This record gives sequence, C-alpha cells and structure tokens, in this order.
Amino acid sequence: MAGAVVGYFLARARTRREEVRPPGPTVAELLERLVRSSNNGIVVLNRFGDMVLHNPRAYELGLVKVNQADPRARKAAEQVVETDEALEIDLSPLEARGRQPEAVLGQVRPLGDGFTVVEAVDHSEAIRLEAVRRDFVANVSHELKTPVGAIALLTEAVLDAAEDVAEVRRFGGKILRESTRLGQLVTELIALSRLQGAERLPDLNVVEVDAVVREALGRTTLSAESADIRITTDNPSGLLIEGDRTLLVTALSNLLENAVAYSPAGSPVSISRRLADGMVEIAVTDRGIGIAEDEQQRVFERFYRADKARSRATGGTGLGLAIVKHVAANHGGSVGLWSRQGTGSTFTLRIPAHVSPEPATEPARAAKTSPAPRQEKTPERTQRLVVTGQDSPDHGGNL
Repeated sequence: MAGAVVGYFLARARTRREEVRPPGPTVAELLERLVRSSNNGIVVLNRFGDMVLHNPRAYELGLVKVNQADPRARKAAEQVVETDEALEIDLSPLEARGRQPEAVLGQVRPLGDGFTVVEAVDHSEAIRLEAVRRDFVANVSHELKTPVGAIALLTEAVLDAAEDVAEVRRFGGKILRESTRLGQLVTELIALSRLQGAERLPDLNVVEVDAVVREALGRTTLSAESADIRITTDNPSGLLIEGDRTLLVTALSNLLENAVAYSPAGSPVSISRRLADGMVEIAVTDRGIGIAEDEQQRVFERFYRADKARSRATGGTGLGLAIVKHVAANHGGSVGLWSRQGTGSTFTLRIPAHVSPEPATEPARAAKTSPAPRQEKTPERTQRLVVTGQDSPDHGGNL
C-alpha cells in the first residue's frame, strides 16, 4: 500500500514538472539554429580532427568538402589544442572559381576538452572593392596624365614657334582641344563621384520625357552634324517620369554622344520612347560598329572602352556609360543593352513612370491647357507608340 502511494506522488510530481516547463525550443535547439543560420562558416572539431558540428555556410565557403574539414583548418586545430591559443588562418580557395568566395579568413579557437571551433568569414567583396579602388586611381591618374602631358608638350612647341603665326595657331588649337578634354574629364569625374553609391534621389520632380529628349538632342546637334549623322525621333509621347531633369538629360545626352561617336558617317541614329510595365523606356539605336558579346557586360565600367582607338580619336573619357548606369540606378531604374557587331547597338534607359495620385482630376486640369479634341487623341497616340516600340527594330524589336 505504501509503495502505491509513493508511486502515485512521484508520478504526480513528474506531471507537474512537465506542466511547468515552458513551451518552445530548448537552449540547445536555439544554439543549433543559430549555428545553422550564421552567415559565417562554422565547424566544430574534436581532438582527432573529426567534425562534430557544422553549418551549410561552411560548405559554401569551402571549409567543408566531402564531409571533411579543410586540411588547413584541421592542422591549425591541432596546434590550437596544444597551445590553447586562438589562431587565424587563410582558407581562401586554392583555385579561382569566378564569382565564388575567393578571400576567406578563418579563426580557430579552443573550446576545451580537445574541442575546437573554426569560424570562416568571407572577405571577397572587400577584396574586390579594394581592387576596383586601385584600378580607379590608376585609371584616373592615366587619363589625367595624358591631356596634361599633351598640353605641356604643345606649350613648348608654341614657345619654340613663337615667330610663326600659322604654327602658333595650329598648336593653340590643339591645346584648346586637350584642355577641353581635361575639363570634360574632371566634370564627369565629379558627376560620377556624386552619383556612385548614392541612394535613390529623395526629391523627385515630375519631368516630361519629351522635354528631356528635346534638350538632349539640342546638346548633341553639333557633334552629330560634324559627323554627318542625322538623329531621328518618334512622335511626342506625353509621358511623365519622376526624377531629376538635369541628370536625365545628361544620361540621354551621353547615350546620343556615344551613338554618334561609334557610328560611321552618314548612318542613322534614332530615339524612341514608350511605356511598358510601369516603366518609361527611352531607346537610342545606332547602326554603328556594334559591341562584341564578351564586352557588353563591361561597357558600363568606368574608363572601359570597347574600341580604344576610336575613343582616342573622338576624345571620349570612358565615363559616359558609367554615369548613365548610376543615373538610372539613382532613379530606381536601369539601363539595358542590345548589340551585334556590324549591325549596331540599342541602349534603353528605363525609368519608373509618374503615377498621378488623383487620376480623376487629371482630365479637368488638362482641359485648361489644351483643346478638347487634342485630349481625345492623346490616349490613341500613346497606345500607338507602345505598339510601334514593340514592332520597330529601332526599339523593342532589338531588345
């Protein structure tokens, strides 16, 4: 009888303890989740170098291969067990694997009782950024050195030919061209430094696409006439976008100047615009030399030139398309490229369209500034532009 009573009370106490236990995961389960979700590769080794615990990130960083820890990590773990001191090691892949992690730094720490933990951190992006910075400084130094050196040499030539008026004028013209190129390079560097890394523009104004096209055409008229190239456009669209008008005109002007510079004399350059999926697309198409497929991903890099000889002849800085890319990104848009060697190229600037907060009041506002018949034709014209953009080889057909 006494044994039954004792058993009853023991069972009741066990039930109470289970009822008191709070619901949810245990501390050990939370620790396991923490290890598995960590952005760093984590491996726990015993005194024999065998894995006790690891997370998926360790596989991605190459810390674990074929269910075994990297031999470098195992060797370092043996040393840490002997010295009981943390150790840093290089766990970077021994073979290049493209965009895979290429700079991995590991830290091995003792856990006691012969156990060690290896934590690997991916520093690849920092290494890439540092390489880009070094390239940028080297490129800027080279690009600035070229016109400065040319101006110095031409100035010496002017001094030597001071008595020859014709030579002075000839060298003076060259000095003017080099100084103009230098000023343009500095201006574009300043513009790029302001754009790069900036977030989406906080103060956006409603901008007329047609006004941006007209102003960009005005800036490019002189160079187009000098190159014997006629720039054609489609009909006014009436489309609106949100952004900075000055930056948008600069971006479109750069695309037009690029098309003119890389097109043979007498070839056409065209501009088309349309609305697609809430984005306004402004496409610049040329019938120039085209861009090789393996170079199309690099043309938006700073100072990269697909045809270096032609760039030197036209005085290009190599920053125009980089500025276009950053202007598009700062407006929440993008820039696309279609190109084929010997056929030409199409650069498409995509910017989010302006959406009126009060569409019901828009017709009444428009009626004050435009006659009623014209307002009735506007939707039809806009729709026709969309269809034309999809079918025309100067626009969507090439994209």
